[in-house]
Amino acid sequence: MSDKELSGKVAVITGSGRNIGRSIALTLAEGGAAVVINARSNKAEADEVVAEIEKNGGKAIAVMGDVSDPATAKAMAAAAQKLGRLDFLINNAAIRKETPLEKITFEEWRQVNGIILDGAFHMVQACAPLIKKSGAGAIVNIGGMSAHGGSKHRIHVLTAKSALVGFTKALACDLAEDHVTVNYLSPGLIATARDPNAPMPQHHGAQKTLTGQRGRPEEIASVVRFLCGPGARYITGQTIHANGGAYLP
Repeated sequence: MSDKELSGKVAVITGSGRNIGRSIALTLAEGGAAVVINARSNKAEADEVVAEIEKNGGKAIAVMGDVSDPATAKAMAAAAQKLGRLDFLINNAAIRKETPLEKITFEEWRQVNGIILDGAFHMVQACAPLIKKSGAGAIVNIGGMSAHGGSKHRIHVLTAKSALVGFTKALACDLAEDHVTVNYLSPGLIATARDPNAPMPQHHGAQKTLTGQRGRPEEIASVVRFLCGPGARYITGQTIHANGGAYLP
């Protein structure tokens, strides 16, 4: 990748106030892209990402809102237009609850699927007309290793993340003639900031990487940058695993 291979491009990234989403935003901005940041409720985090991008000479706009609401998707697409265009959509927003099957309420089921799956649908519907105009657009759906290797007490999360695989393939077919690539990136065992009072996710204790180390958010972000860049135009409809060998498909 060149230093500024994404210059003149614009990216929308859901759930980009912290952790992997934040790293994706900063990394795409380093590549030259202007970025639309999104957070559901923590405005301070979103504003900090915008400030860091601007401090380094980039452009960014923060849009607050829950992606399960179609209005948030429309607002983010409108923000991209303020930046001049839209080339890349990164569907990263998610919640990863752990709840035993018998205790999952339908409301919790809908909340998880609403953000992960419905949110990706709303974002694509709002953003695809703009991305089609790019001539070299890219959509990256962020999944998760547990959707492939399994994990206890995450039936709602695994269902939603697994559905993103089919969603990705369908979009790759529908958008190919408009020169838009669509891929699914599945991170695994990433060292992200977590609530110190929350228990470790079950699969984090059950699985280990081949190197013995967890990945960094920046390492996931670099894969996203590649998939958005000119060197990945022949890659579409694929599931790409980045997990240090913790899961071998």
